[in-house]
Amino acid sequence: MIVQRVELVDVRSYEAASFDFAPGTTAVMGANGRGKTNLVESLALLATLESFRTPSADAMVRVGADSAIVRAQVVGGDRDLLVEIELSRTGRHRVLVNRQRLPRTRDLLGMIRVTVFTPDDLVIVKGSPSERRRFLDDTLVALAIKNDHLRLELERIVRQRNTFLKQVGARQRSALDESAELTLDVWDAKLAEVGDRVGHARAVLIARLAPYVNEAYSDLAGFSVAVDARYEPLWRQRGLADALAKARDDDLRRQVTTVGPHRDDVDFFIAGLPARTHASQGEQRTLALSLRLAAHRLITERTGIAPLLILDDVLSELDPSRATALLDHLPDGQVIITSASPLPPAARTDAIITIDDAMAGSP
Repeated sequence: MIVQRVELVDVRSYEAASFDFAPGTTAVMGANGRGKTNLVESLALLATLESFRTPSADAMVRVGADSAIVRAQVVGGDRDLLVEIELSRTGRHRVLVNRQRLPRTRDLLGMIRVTVFTPDDLVIVKGSPSERRRFLDDTLVALAIKNDHLRLELERIVRQRNTFLKQVGARQRSALDESAELTLDVWDAKLAEVGDRVGHARAVLIARLAPYVNEAYSDLAGFSVAVDARYEPLWRQRGLADALAKARDDDLRRQVTTVGPHRDDVDFFIAGLPARTHASQGEQRTLALSLRLAAHRLITERTGIAPLLILDDVLSELDPSRATALLDHLPDGQVIITSASPLPPAARTDAIITIDDAMAGSP
């Protein structure tokens, strides 16, 4: 899969701009604040329908505009695609593929795959559990679209169960009437069924990623070291139905669902020590990069198509040896690298895009 051309209209700093990319490696160069990240954010939007910078893609609409358009020409597989995403500041977003509007915007997922490396990836290791859950679930969606439906169903059930818990208030089980008990039983059954599937999918993913993570970390660090990821939520030992039954009194008191995949975490270890608390920042950043590389390689292997790989200002955060190691061990496929500084020789670029003030507009 190759993204040949992208056109932006009223996206962030761009009033109107177009970019052509090489099938191999394209460098996007320009001073800080010129819009390099705005460009690759638009490319990632094509794959996820989300911004990797803000909670809502609405923020990508240029100040003063009512809507924005990201248009891309993509080749690969058995057909060529013209993908157009219209972001509305106030209404619903629209997605068109080959000039035909998709019934649901999420039908776009899976047509284009993108792996993004950013300096903010450090949060996968150092940040809250939600960042690690997001990494796992985004990878699952890239592997199979059915996992997007599973994720959305989990979110819906937890949201509605929490709403019901707030409605019945902070009652103890003995104070609930029969109708309320039966309603909670229904929600528990739904959550247990979907939650067990999510937990299983995450556990399988961790096992499949493990060898790729170890290989990538050794490649980047320049020496072999044991890297381990553990996904061991207590509720999986006896199943979510049993855990929800035991947690019901606490859930009623706190008016929130306290157990399930929506509260899980993943523990990472380097040489047997917890990476979040014992690893240096350099080790943590190497681990974060290794996780992205591992996911990219697994997706390529399982789907047969290498995602577009984006390195957004990542090289500036690495020492020269690890920057060179990353570039030397990039997987095959299309790569886009953004940088405000000259790239090391290991980058081996096939094309260069220089973003200047006239092209980028106002940051």
